[in-house]
Amino acid sequence: MISLARGEDASAIAHRYKSVRREVDRAIADAGRAAHSVTLIAVSKLAPPESVEPVLAAGHRVFGENYVQESKRKWPDLRERYPGVELHLIGPLQSNKARDAVQLFDAIQTLDRESLARELAKEIERTGKRPRLFVQVNTGEEPQKGGIAPQDVEVFLELCRRTYSLNIDGLMAIPPADHPPSPHFALLASKAKTLNAPLLSMGMSADFAQAIMLGATHVRIGTAIFGPRPG
Repeated sequence: MISLARGEDASAIAHRYKSVRREVDRAIADAGRAAHSVTLIAVSKLAPPESVEPVLAAGHRVFGENYVQESKRKWPDLRERYPGVELHLIGPLQSNKARDAVQLFDAIQTLDRESLARELAKEIERTGKRPRLFVQVNTGEEPQKGGIAPQDVEVFLELCRRTYSLNIDGLMAIPPADHPPSPHFALLASKAKTLNAPLLSMGMSADFAQAIMLGATHVRIGTAIFGPRPG
C-alpha cells in the first residue's frame, strides 16, 4: 500500500487534493458547464487510512476503490468517523464477490458480462440495496482489459435491463494508454446519449480536462492526489 512518503505529512496530501479540486473546477468552467455537474472521484486504491483521512478531513466524500477485500478492511471505520462517504468500485469485479460489492459500494462501475449482471441482480433483489451501475466499455477493444466492445453495448444494456431488471445509470471507460483519449471519450458520450445512460465516468489524472469538455459526469483521479503507486 501507499504510505506517507518520508518527510511528507497529511497536509501535503490535503494540499494536492485542494489543487486537484481547483483544477477540476477550472476545467468545468472552461467547458461552460454547471459548477456541480462533474463529480470528482478520489481514487484511493492501495492508499491506507492515514493517507485517505486528510482528504476526508478536507471535506471530500466520493472515493474510488479497485479491490473488494481492501475496501472491506479500510472503509467501515472511516465511514463511521466521516459520515456521507460515497464509495465507487472502479476495478474488475469477480461474480463471486457480487454480494460483498452490493453491500459495500454505492456505485459499481465495472459491469461487463452477463454472469456478473445475474449475480448483481440476485443480490439487489435479496437485499433491496441498489448501487448505481455503470457498464464498462472497452473503447479500444484491448484483449487484456475488461469491458463490453462498443458494438455490443446496446445488446448488453438491453439484456441487463430486460432480463435482469437492472437499472443501468451510465457508462465507464479507460482509453488505451497509447491512444489520444478524446476520440474514446467522444465515442462513450455518443453511446451514452443514444442508450439513455446519462452518467459518464471517464477521465483520470492526465486527461480529466478533455473528458470534462466531452461530457464526463465523473472523473477518477488518484495519482495526482495520493501520489504514485508501487509497481
